[in-house]
Amino acid sequence: MVRRPSRRPSFRSQAMVLALLVATGCPAQANDSAAELSIGGLQFVRTNDVAMESEDLHIALDRISVRYQFANTTTKPVTLTVAFPLPDIDLSEAENIALPSSDPVNFVDFETRVDGSPVPLTIDQRAMVGNKDVSALLRQLKLPLLPIGGREIRVADLPAATRTRLVDDGLLMPAGTSDNGRQRYVPGWTTKTSAVRQQVFPPTRTVIVEHQYRPSVGSSPDTILRWSLRQSSALSQEVARYRKEYCVTDALLAELDKRAGNSQANTAKLQERRISYVLRTGANWAGPIRSFRLAIDPGGSDHLVSFCPGRLKAPSTGSPLEYTASDFKPEVDLKILMIGKF
Repeated sequence: MVRRPSRRPSFRSQAMVLALLVATGCPAQANDSAAELSIGGLQFVRTNDVAMESEDLHIALDRISVRYQFANTTTKPVTLTVAFPLPDIDLSEAENIALPSSDPVNFVDFETRVDGSPVPLTIDQRAMVGNKDVSALLRQLKLPLLPIGGREIRVADLPAATRTRLVDDGLLMPAGTSDNGRQRYVPGWTTKTSAVRQQVFPPTRTVIVEHQYRPSVGSSPDTILRWSLRQSSALSQEVARYRKEYCVTDALLAELDKRAGNSQANTAKLQERRISYVLRTGANWAGPIRSFRLAIDPGGSDHLVSFCPGRLKAPSTGSPLEYTASDFKPEVDLKILMIGKF
């Protein structure tokens, strides 16, 4: 996992840092927590010609996989542009972003198969400052559009003329000073990446599309929902956000308190993992998804899981972390919270 260097704590990072300070009574680093990115499924233009017969979604900490079955509802072949939009990476953001891979182009290791065969993808990547596309300038200066992993930009090593031009054009932003008083800079653009292809849906048969990728998993070495932290007035708004955003129930909190106790310190060594999944793109089809299934693998049978299921229903038998729906029209995205020893 690649984490962007922290520049100023995000609200979530601030809250978790404060939680750690309350819990341990000692300083904690902002980069102890990593923020997750919202990633989702394939994105198509809205169409009335192709229906999604089924979607089988499996979410785990190390892999997200989806199997779609599509049916052409017309009597002629339908060709659609298929895009898998990776999350925008705002390099001026202060939060630690959890990136699954150091690949500066396909940073989630995204793969697609159609009817069982691998499909080549065209990767479109651009760098933007506001509405201005600065990709050509960065390429001209031989600088990466997504400076991660071994492609981090060493601003101090840039020629003075290059550095000045980047600062003047808003591509480098001041970020404090070093110990010796030297000005520091961070990239000031947003990197936008999509995997794009053309997909033909014949009228005589269904098409099976499968894709998988490594999710961006947010992590924290403690959980703000522990009893001693929930009592802090300084954390009350963040606790309320958690309860609403992840539909945290009193039953889950009771089980958490049973495991963690009421000690100020995190003696049970419980941690958080967070995954966001963009589900609403499934509403771009001819009618609802006729059969939808969600399976969640939290990485351990004793891990606590909380999310807002909406219309999804757990089966009366079988795994408690499998949810299904018929004639499903996704109206909200998934935000999944996992708590346990990871």
